[in-house]
Amino acid sequence: MSTITFRADEDVDRALADLTSGDRDRSQVIREAILAAWRARRDEQIRAEAEAIANDPDDVAEARAVLSDMESLRAW
Repeated sequence: MSTITFRADEDVDRALADLTSGDRDRSQVIREAILAAWRARRDEQIRAEAEAIANDPDDVAEARAVLSDMESLRAW
């Protein structure tokens, strides 16, 4: 586990004070914020990749071809 030091401005100090007013300490709040930012970034990257695939004419054509081929295997 690493230790991180950073300079907090007034807004961050206010946010930390508000977020630690319950039973969570500063470290826990900061860890949760970093993980939330990481998950949001990962989700955005996945969303962008899916959008790129959905807008790729070659991928769309391939998907349609596979669906067409699979149609003949349906039981009814």
